[in-house]
Amino acid sequence: MSSPERRPRSLREVVFVDGVRTPFGKAGPAGIYAETRADDLVVRVIRELLRRNPALPADRVDEVAIAATTQIGDQGLTLGRTAALLAGLPTSVPGYSIDRMCAGAMTAVTTTASGIAFGAYDVAIAGGVEHMGRHPMGEGVDPNPRIVSEKLVDPSALVMGSTAENLHDRFPHLTKERADAFALASQQKFARALANGKIGPELVPVATRSAEHGWGVATVDEPPRPQTTLEGLGTLKTPFRPHGHVTAGNAAGLNDGATGCLLAAEDVALELGLDIGMRLVGYGFVGVEPEVMGVGPVPSTERALARTGLTIEDIGLFELNEAFAVQVLAFLDHFGIADDDERVNPWGGAIAVGHPLASSGVRLMTQLSRQFAERPDVRYGLTAMCVGLGMGATVIWENPNWEGFQQ
Repeated sequence: MSSPERRPRSLREVVFVDGVRTPFGKAGPAGIYAETRADDLVVRVIRELLRRNPALPADRVDEVAIAATTQIGDQGLTLGRTAALLAGLPTSVPGYSIDRMCAGAMTAVTTTASGIAFGAYDVAIAGGVEHMGRHPMGEGVDPNPRIVSEKLVDPSALVMGSTAENLHDRFPHLTKERADAFALASQQKFARALANGKIGPELVPVATRSAEHGWGVATVDEPPRPQTTLEGLGTLKTPFRPHGHVTAGNAAGLNDGATGCLLAAEDVALELGLDIGMRLVGYGFVGVEPEVMGVGPVPSTERALARTGLTIEDIGLFELNEAFAVQVLAFLDHFGIADDDERVNPWGGAIAVGHPLASSGVRLMTQLSRQFAERPDVRYGLTAMCVGLGMGATVIWENPNWEGFQQ
């Protein structure tokens, strides 16, 4: 008996349909989400994606991938699956969790997108959450003693702020003054974007609970400090090293928040009448010395560019995660981009709005997609971030609104 003939397979274009996020909060007992569960933040994001895209039947979602760096408590229990059930998706929709530290949501996107391109899925939800108030980075972990005893990495590699100080040491021209100036610009750009309505449409209002104050609604980001001045930044302490460079002002804070996005095969998006915010071009993940993890986006971007046949000159918009100002400056210097280049984080970045670890990748993508809609002169954009334990992550996207397609 002959075997049935195997169906020929070709890769499909993958598109970013829509992205949303909760307002980001400050971690800790005074933060807006101090008494709100992490999984409830994810549920709110999933429900909002479905509400904003009514042309998508819930049973057409083939996968839910949700990232969290600290997978414990209300960030554990196979979060993608539990959040899908809690959000009211059909029981037939599977889900799973991802951990690549800060690049968790970015990895959720690239992993599910690869499944769509391969033909395993048509539609997926990808995102991330981090409730750093409930679950500080490293809670419950038990690092193998060999890591330190056999000197596989320097002990500073386990403290992200120390790795940023190491980056200042490696590149002494990346001064504290440059880092502070970049941080100030991030705050100013975010404040302008907020005032001009650029920040806000992607936000999902979240009901919050406080035993002391009762119920409330989170509608705006908590971390931004629009009153920041260069003089004020210069007076801040350097907690990771006496007379160091890294401060609470030129680094992202400790934050709570969730993000999510809809991904689909382009032909399926057209079939269902879904919007196409941007097309996936390619991506790259690399490892670097954990002691200087902030340099990671440099080789990951080089890899992504090489694999896609593009150059840095082809990139018209950059959304770079500002875990630390020095990390972004190292990227810009390597590629010959000015600190104040208008293509870079035009609406501000994580120094202003916050960095709830595993969720941040989709925030970068959502902002890039919305910028594409306003910039038909730009064909390609890039989202990139450094990743704890010495990694870099880069995803390149194409603007479907590019004016060159019309010629």
